[in-house]
Amino acid sequence: MLMKNKKPHVIAVVGPTASGKTSMAIELALQIGGEIVSADSRLVYKGFDIASAKPAIEERKGVPHYLIDIVEPTHDYSAGEWARDAKKAIETILEKGKTPIVAGGTGLYFRVLLENYNLPDVDTNYELRAKLEQREKEDLLEELKKIDFITYERVTDSNKRRIVRALEIIKTLGHPLSDLEIEKEPEYDVEWMMPKLNSREELYERINRRVDIMLEQGIVEETKFLLNKYGRIPNFTCTIGYKEILAYLDGECTLSEAVEKLKQHTRNYAKRQLTWFRRNPNLEIAI
Repeated sequence: MLMKNKKPHVIAVVGPTASGKTSMAIELALQIGGEIVSADSRLVYKGFDIASAKPAIEERKGVPHYLIDIVEPTHDYSAGEWARDAKKAIETILEKGKTPIVAGGTGLYFRVLLENYNLPDVDTNYELRAKLEQREKEDLLEELKKIDFITYERVTDSNKRRIVRALEIIKTLGHPLSDLEIEKEPEYDVEWMMPKLNSREELYERINRRVDIMLEQGIVEETKFLLNKYGRIPNFTCTIGYKEILAYLDGECTLSEAVEKLKQHTRNYAKRQLTWFRRNPNLEIAI
């Protein structure tokens, strides 16, 4: 196994949604004898299948995958919990003499696990969170801008959920989140990879096709099933794919309009992902 400064060697396959990182990670695992740790904040949830583009068992080609379908959507699975579970998975893979491949598109997960970012370990404050979630995103950003400008700049383009979590941590601890971030020594020798995309237009076309496939696979029926089973829990209503179909089911728009909104929201998310990952100076684009 490749080692550098006696640190375990880990491969990180990152990229925006629909970029081909899942298939790339699987093929790489088959070639080198690797096993995959999923770094996707929605693949952890049981039942979140079509909207999250969760790889089916046959798509995984016999490659073991970790941290998929591990919690119910009612559980608010944090980045800190994921990092702890991911480390355990990496240890398991290393003990088997295999190469850990961390693959996904949730930038914060990679930052906490593989970079030098020490996320404050703060338990969920459900009462405070409920109050924050009742406010508009713009209002939350304005407060965050006043009390922690550094964190505000980092999350200004993020979804409301991440903004709420940032304010929750700040208010719980009584300090700006940026003051609490202490750099740590990375635990692994990381090889960063991302699938090559010829253009942003190509990525957007892939996203549009993926959404059309989701419709064919039954995302409307999956949304109805999850709504009936869990109700309007935040992890469900804040997930791209479900929230647009919910708007259709609520009569706020036609199905065609919901699908177009889903494509647009996914393209916006992919753009943010690209910006996040391209900041990494060690990232290599696959040819």
